[in-house]
Amino acid sequence: METKKCAVLFSGGKDSTYAAYLAKQQGYELACLISVFSENKESYMFHTPCIEKTKKQAEVMELPLIIQKTKGKKEKELLDLEIAMKKAKDLHKINCIVTGALYSDYQALRIKKICDKLGLECFNPLWHKNEIEYWEELFDNYFEIMIVGVSSEGLNEKWLGNIINKVNFEELKKLKKKFKFHLAFEGGEAETFVLDCPLFKKKLNVVKGQKEWDGMSGRYNIEELELVKK
Repeated sequence: METKKCAVLFSGGKDSTYAAYLAKQQGYELACLISVFSENKESYMFHTPCIEKTKKQAEVMELPLIIQKTKGKKEKELLDLEIAMKKAKDLHKINCIVTGALYSDYQALRIKKICDKLGLECFNPLWHKNEIEYWEELFDNYFEIMIVGVSSEGLNEKWLGNIINKVNFEELKKLKKKFKFHLAFEGGEAETFVLDCPLFKKKLNVVKGQKEWDGMSGRYNIEELELVKK
């Protein structure tokens, strides 16, 4: 049977990182990561907070990283994604793309269309995963996840730069019930950055960061990371 050799569409957040982890657990070979650096902070397709720090994550995962820049214009940014996916196919001989898509048909259908065009399998290991069970799996597998962006009623400035643990997750569940946001942040209610997980040879520690807050939404900009032995 042909080995499934994959490129992971990688944002540095919990979804793409956990999708990579699940793919490896299921026997897929992780050949490289693809990160799209969008100039548009409100990109329809791509995560933007701390995206440049995927370089450090790739380093501790010991995987090559393909970086593709885009202006982030709706639909046109898909052409840039296609360029990156073709580059991964040519350079690393991949036959599969792994995504962290959970519920977004918008993202999943567009990525699948590019995969079909390039003759690649599209694997979405998180597709329609229950949000509570998902977080429990993340905790059970020792994922250390920091919130680096919030843009939902109920999520205020105090969450920026916070690492989600089993204690503050209970608070998140109460807020979800009150404000009706998606607990896995599928609607962009919050953005995350993974500091540690089983795929990392070393842990990442934030040395310096800064909050941006406009009264309704905000970001935590990681300015400096250090590598820590596990």
